[in-house]
Amino acid sequence: MAKIQITQIRSIINRPKSQKATISALGLGKINRTVEKEDTPQLQGMIKKVAHLVKVQEV
Repeated sequence: MAKIQITQIRSIINRPKSQKATISALGLGKINRTVEKEDTPQLQGMIKKVAHLVKVQEV
């Protein structure tokens, strides 16, 4: 499987509860925090939900 890097670039202040929960489930929560995850369909769905808050790069 391919790995991807997910970096939070925008704040979750004044965002819906579901978007806050998704950011938390990704292991983020602070701006410029980066995590590396395996690319799966479930992860792609989570990223699509908060695409305006994160930056994604392939490793």
